[in-house]
Amino acid sequence: MSATKSLHSQVLSPTAPPLFPRQIAVMILALVACCFAGNHVAARLAFENGTGLLLAVLCRSGVALLILISIVTLQRHSIRLPKRIGRWQLLLGLMITIQSLCLYSAVARVPVALALLTANTFPIMLALLTWALGGRRPTLKSSALMLFILFGLVLALDLPGILGGEVAVTATWWLGIAFALTAALALSVAFWVTDHKLAALNGSVRSMFTMVVVFIAMVIAGFGDVLPGGMAFPQATQGWIGLGVLVVLYGGAFSVLFITVPRLDMARNASVMNMEPIATLLFGWVILGQMISPIQMVGGLVVISGIVILTLRKSA
Repeated sequence: MSATKSLHSQVLSPTAPPLFPRQIAVMILALVACCFAGNHVAARLAFENGTGLLLAVLCRSGVALLILISIVTLQRHSIRLPKRIGRWQLLLGLMITIQSLCLYSAVARVPVALALLTANTFPIMLALLTWALGGRRPTLKSSALMLFILFGLVLALDLPGILGGEVAVTATWWLGIAFALTAALALSVAFWVTDHKLAALNGSVRSMFTMVVVFIAMVIAGFGDVLPGGMAFPQATQGWIGLGVLVVLYGGAFSVLFITVPRLDMARNASVMNMEPIATLLFGWVILGQMISPIQMVGGLVVISGIVILTLRKSA
């Protein structure tokens, strides 16, 4: 998810290739969203079979970094980073590192679809962060949509049932939700930095440096044993399959998105990517046997609908 969103702020040059017909663009974005959804489900499968969290992020970021280096090299972009924005690029990389670790931590603890739905509330945090840092105040309609999304999240998490004692959850569940919210907060900070401090930097170069920071951070954390068992290899065949599939799906979706983004008219079609939680719900049910209640499904649809409407309003 975090890698795709950074593409939205790229500005097409006057010599940009012609746009795909909208139905083709929508199909490509839907396929990419499904691949990212499958990546999260595969990650849960890997974690359930002994795969370390740091190892999963390291493999994923390593593949993404190789892809970005290839793109930057083929397109012959300059990789000189002005000193005045170096600290902001470092901050962006650290925020994406935190987002990746927290999202996978959430995926390992709660149903994958709930982790994604909770993390996808980042547009609310971004709007509030932008306002707090001197940006435009959310309009009344935007504020109403944010409340609508939060209401949906309350239903998706079934908080009425939990607080009423009808649904029992463990401390691990609450920790997973906290990780998902932290991932959303980190992503909102990353977007703010991208839009306000690094917008002039080429998107491919910016993303490449971001993945450099993520990769190096994972290596340091692994060698420093910051997270016990974080670099553990899978203990069963299913774990190796999950690790391999998450790398292939993430790398494939990442490649397709970066190669085709100039022709996808993201300002108009980016909302298609919000089908990722829906695909995650389906894959989680089929592959992992994870089910959520009808009220949680309704809440999930409310969250996704609100985010789509909010996105379309901002891009209009």
